[in-house]
Amino acid sequence: MTSSATSVSTILNSLESHYGPQEPGWPTDPYEFLIWWNCGYPASDAVCSKGWNSLAAAVGITPEKLLRASPAKLAAALKPGGMLPELRAERVKQVAARVKDEYGGDLRAALVGTLPQARKILKSFHSIGDPGADRILLFAGLAPLAAVPSNCPHVLVRMLRGKEPENYAHTYREAQQAIEAEVAPTLEARSRAFLLLKRHGQEVCKRTPQCDVCPVRSQCAYYTGKDQERSARA
Repeated sequence: MTSSATSVSTILNSLESHYGPQEPGWPTDPYEFLIWWNCGYPASDAVCSKGWNSLAAAVGITPEKLLRASPAKLAAALKPGGMLPELRAERVKQVAARVKDEYGGDLRAALVGTLPQARKILKSFHSIGDPGADRILLFAGLAPLAAVPSNCPHVLVRMLRGKEPENYAHTYREAQQAIEAEVAPTLEARSRAFLLLKRHGQEVCKRTPQCDVCPVRSQCAYYTGKDQERSARA
């Protein structure tokens, strides 16, 4: 694997120079994030936000309002969020019921404690694994974790070392280790890293990277390796 002397801070500074400062496009309250996450399918910022906006306008998002609404009304409100609105309506109700019954309507308060316990609670909700739990805890301001965008953990690994491992878990862990080693353990610094890497992964450094339009390719070990391969073949 190609190695690079480029630092994480250099990469992040370059990304911010290109994209500008980033803000989360999702609710940062833990309960609200879980509702938002079920507002769209296949889940993405755009479709979840469409479903969320429709749900908030038609029904509301508090546990009480969601539990009072009929399944048909919830499904209709969630249709702008894409496929399977009836199933997503069931899951929204499940989240609302659990938060109301198990956590007294205050999921955030239940997460203030040990990190293993907070992760265990979050991972007990449908479709939330370690990456999702870390993201929720980071943006809720509960723990300055080295969270990595779950749909593009390859971005940082490619830029630092070249081609990422084929195994998703290994790629995620490599990216997390790089953030842990080089990004200050503060909420601000690690939120910034997450948002910039997510933006770059969504727009340019996709599964099939668009290296020809990448604004930071000169700092990327993956691009350097490909360029060397092209030169060797010439």
